[in-house]
Order: sequence, then structure tokens, then C-alpha cells
Amino acid sequence: MKRNIVIAVVTAAALVGGGTATALAVAGDDDDTTSVTRTDDDRDDRGEDRSDDRDDRGEDRSDDRDGDDDDGALRAAGGVTAAEAITAALKHTPGTAVSAELDDGSWEVDVLAGGDTWHTVRIAPDSGKVLGAQKDDEDDAAEVRAALKGASVTAGDAAKAAAAKGTVVSVDLDDDGDDRGWEAETRASGGDERDWSVGLTSASVTADRDDD
Repeated sequence: MKRNIVIAVVTAAALVGGGTATALAVAGDDDDTTSVTRTDDDRDDRGEDRSDDRDDRGEDRSDDRDGDDDDGALRAAGGVTAAEAITAALKHTPGTAVSAELDDGSWEVDVLAGGDTWHTVRIAPDSGKVLGAQKDDEDDAAEVRAALKGASVTAGDAAKAAAAKGTVVSVDLDDDGDDRGWEAETRASGGDERDWSVGLTSASVTADRDDD
């Protein structure tokens, strides 16, 4: 009778998908054999899946936070309106305000100053303080001045008028075609966004036809 014979066999086999399996067989006094098979790829795949799920959830949370940045800025104590941001920007950089937009946590106001030079002035949405200003290279000063010739409604006026429709998050001059005027975007408390048109000679607010 054969006793205390131990045979260890290690076999490396190519499995489907390139996995590696390790088999250990032990024979003792009897003919009973215990075999344990471990597949590393299964554990690796499950670990990668869990990691991918965590990454996806993290990206979703990040996107949600980014989408809430502007809302959070508007909700800040003493939130500065678009009209107030324009006033603060013009006080810092005299000229003609052509647009104002709440972007990346601050108001950005584009001002066409003397000598047809453009400036972008950043305003803090909670205090109205000037965060910075920079000169921009733009070449459409002539078109803007032509569009505003004879206009009696400023960007600030348009922002105030549109505020009756919701919280104004942007106001911009549309100087293309025959329907020249101010374009304003508002955001309601529920998050709904609407686009409005404000005339250059009267502060009448109408729904933007492209938004219907």
C-alpha cells in the first residue's frame, strides 16, 4: 500500500480571455483527492467593475456640482443682479456695456470703451466688487456702435426689464439682421430657463421666437 505520497502539480493553462488558473492536488493515505481551483481574472474583473462604478458616480456628482455653481452664486447673500453688475463694471471701466453673463461663479461684463477697445470686467456676485479686468482683442466695434445708434435702452435697462420674468443670468446685444435688440436669459426658481427679447428704443420684453 502506498502511504504519505504527496504529488503537487502546477499547471498553467490559457483560459478563455487569457486567464490563469492554479490547481493543487494532494493524495494521502486514501485515494481521496482535494482540488482547489482559483481564477484570478474573475476577482480582477469584479474589482474593476466596482472601481468603474465609483468613478461614474463621482463624475455624476461633479457634474451636478458644476451645474449648481451659478445658482449658488445667485443665492449668495446680497446677490448682485445683472443690472447691478453692469453698473459696477461701468464705474470701473467707463464705456458702453454690451453684454453681461454669470459665468464660472462671477459676472463677466463686456464693455466697449473709448478708442473702440474692449474690456471684460469680472464682478463678484455676492458683493459687487470688481474681481479683475482685462483688455480683449475684438474687431466688431464698428458693428456694435452702428447697432446701438439711436438706441435709448442700455444693457442695464434691458436687464432690469427682463428681471420681471425671472432671475437674469445673461444679457447680450443681438446686432445681426433687422431684428436688432437685447437678448436676455432668465432662470426661474425651479430652474427653468427662458430667452427674451428687449427692444433698443423701448424696454418692452417679448418671448424670443427662437425659444418657442
